Amino acid sequence: MKKVLILGAGMVAGPPVTYLLDHDYQVTVASRTKSKAINLIGDHPNGKTKEFDITKASEEELDQLVKDCDLAVSLLPYIYHVQVAKSCIKYKKQMVTTSYVSNEMRALDEDAKKAGITILNEIGVDPGIDHMSAKKIIDDVHERGGEILSFKSYCGGLPAPDAVTTPWKYKLSWSPRGVILAGRNPAKYKEDGKIIEIPGEELFDNHYPYPVEGLEDDYEAYPNRDSIPYIDIYEIPETKTMFRGTLRNTGWCRALKKVADSGYMDLEELELPSEFTYNQLTNKLLGVSLDANSKEEFMKKFSLAEDDDIIHRFEWMGLFGNDHVPSTKISPLDALCHQWEKRLQYSPGERDMLIMVHEFEYELPEGKEKHTSTMVDLGIKDGPTSMSRTVGLPCAIGVRMILEGEITDKGVLIPVHKNIYEPVLKELEELNIGFTERIEKI
Repeated sequence: MKKVLILGAGMVAGPPVTYLLDHDYQVTVASRTKSKAINLIGDHPNGKTKEFDITKASEEELDQLVKDCDLAVSLLPYIYHVQVAKSCIKYKKQMVTTSYVSNEMRALDEDAKKAGITILNEIGVDPGIDHMSAKKIIDDVHERGGEILSFKSYCGGLPAPDAVTTPWKYKLSWSPRGVILAGRNPAKYKEDGKIIEIPGEELFDNHYPYPVEGLEDDYEAYPNRDSIPYIDIYEIPETKTMFRGTLRNTGWCRALKKVADSGYMDLEELELPSEFTYNQLTNKLLGVSLDANSKEEFMKKFSLAEDDDIIHRFEWMGLFGNDHVPSTKISPLDALCHQWEKRLQYSPGERDMLIMVHEFEYELPEGKEKHTSTMVDLGIKDGPTSMSRTVGLPCAIGVRMILEGEITDKGVLIPVHKNIYEPVLKELEELNIGFTERIEKI
């Protein structure tokens, strides 16, 4: 029986653990919080758990876990993937992650090849399903003698329409810190042949309405990181437009802009007195007296009326109130995360939703077409979230394919090759994760 080590028992770990146990692998879940690992494994005879904290563990402790498996899945924060990869290379064990390939991970490509192992990354939803579904269409166009003229891709993890019950029109299906940190990133993309660069502080000024076919709610889109490398990754040097964007419910960008402008995205830790309130923290960030009314000071600084949606959002989040900041040494961003974690949880029975849309314009020998590929996936009521399924199941399928010899390429990989994306997408369709296609002549 092949042995799989899963490092991390967070919000997306459930579906891959279940999938791998159902496919007769021995699965060891190693987590800082052992109770989470036990909940994932249940009483399955092929499941094991291990208490393991990567932030405190020695190199030898990690090595021992890796030595005892055939393949390691890192669902840890991305900063630890390279540490796991080096251990896998040392002991010639396969590895899978759902995260973007960092420069440090990419630098391990030759070492992984020499060790004869596969390190498959970016096999989640975004990155992951986005790559695979896009590359399938791109390769089809090229095989038919066509050229890609424009490619735009959008993705968003959101509450299902009937779960949009907070002023923020958002709830947490993955790490709140990751959500907020993404708002600090600069963006870069290509439009009509021109390279557009957006500094991080201007990210939320660059949004526009984006209706989603089949959904009545209003959404908005804004750029997601650097889209330019995907021209080479997707092998479309001919394209005039290359854009990858994030989708959120309308009003998100305007509110997050004020989160950033007010200082709540800052990462530098502050030394605070005990029982420091959010009213005081907001005043401190605004540079006014700690005893002032932070709501009034906020309205004054940003020229906002009391009935403005932003004021309602901040007030509801407790940022003008007397809740105590959870630590005397904390960054504003982590103080904000604390409030998000308390207030933006899904209630029992509520579902999340994953939206992904690709828009292609291409020219074939017989003429030009626009191809829109749309996935709207809903979480299962009182079951796994859409986020956990769309991240975790591609990962688990990738694990199975490596262990069964269906993926034999060595080195640091992402799933943009037909021998990977075709079977993964096919199996995801069987698991009710798929796209609706619309093609029109232009």
